[in-house]
Amino acid sequence: MKRFVIAFLALLLTACDRSKEPNGFAGLAGVADSDSEIEFLQPGPGDRLSFPADFGSHPQHRIEWWYLTANLETENGKPLGLQWTQFRQALTPRPVNAEPPQPALWPLEAAWMAHAAVSYNGQHRFAEKLARGDIGHAGATAQPFSVWLDHWHLRPANGNAGWRLSVATEHWSYDLLLQPQGDPVAHGDEGFSAKSASGEGSMYFSLLDLKIEGTVTLEGETLTVAGTGWFDREWSSQFLKAGQQGWDWFALHLDSGDKLMVFQLREAQQAFRSGTWIPATGEPVALGVEQIEMAAAGELSGYPRRWQIALPDFGVNLDVSAPAGDYRNSGLYPYWESPVSVTGSHSGVGYMELTGYQAQ
Repeated sequence: MKRFVIAFLALLLTACDRSKEPNGFAGLAGVADSDSEIEFLQPGPGDRLSFPADFGSHPQHRIEWWYLTANLETENGKPLGLQWTQFRQALTPRPVNAEPPQPALWPLEAAWMAHAAVSYNGQHRFAEKLARGDIGHAGATAQPFSVWLDHWHLRPANGNAGWRLSVATEHWSYDLLLQPQGDPVAHGDEGFSAKSASGEGSMYFSLLDLKIEGTVTLEGETLTVAGTGWFDREWSSQFLKAGQQGWDWFALHLDSGDKLMVFQLREAQQAFRSGTWIPATGEPVALGVEQIEMAAAGELSGYPRRWQIALPDFGVNLDVSAPAGDYRNSGLYPYWESPVSVTGSHSGVGYMELTGYQAQ
């Protein structure tokens, strides 16, 4: 599920130009900036996905992200978790086929942000980059599929099917070949994923089986890694609904071959839950609120590290746990992003994202 948190990117935008403050960050459909001739579009039931176009940018929507998590192993079998995410936050909507403004005009229509992290041997390394839109430093295209912010980039792999993801920081880097193994899976109502009982939501699809191989370099030591990744693509024009405090999101690869994406958005007295059960054989099943049981277990101060997740209709009862260590992404908006292990009715691995907690 991901990330209505990028409202904070507006702080970057408005710091650059106070004359273009947006009309609030709970932006609903039909809300446009005062100097724009068109409105932000808001997804809703009945909207449908279109490939390959939806891999590219959606400039008439306010927010969007491209998001990879990966459960990898080194050559000696040690687990290594990896994350890469790129966000776009718009101030001014623009039709997808419209010509962008000239870079020489130093336009202020959108900002971009990228996050990258490596979790290995009990240590979590995180980096963040920011860029102004439409001046060449950051962007995304559908054909060929490419997403970049400065020298961090996801792009077609030379001479190979799939994509190459390259990220480099001062002290660590990774260079990976990603090979999708199946068709995209649409979440919710054929791609429209509700985020509240009153119908706010986003368009959301995933590639669940990316074969990944490559290298990760940590403090001068290069590790050869391989494993499986989960790639999410999501866009909307709405942020968290008033009263929603944050969310808990899980993407799990089970050893049975089944897969599960499930999330909840927390409110004072309840939580809105949704997800998708992807069986090893058969079609994905959209999960309703009443089909999902979720509860934090164990120590509840700060970010809950252990969770119980159950789908009674499918005989699923899972214990999901983060490894020892601190997996906070301590950027402009801190949140938890960790690999997890799964036991219970099924075993497996996956990733967990938690936001909106007062971490100790």
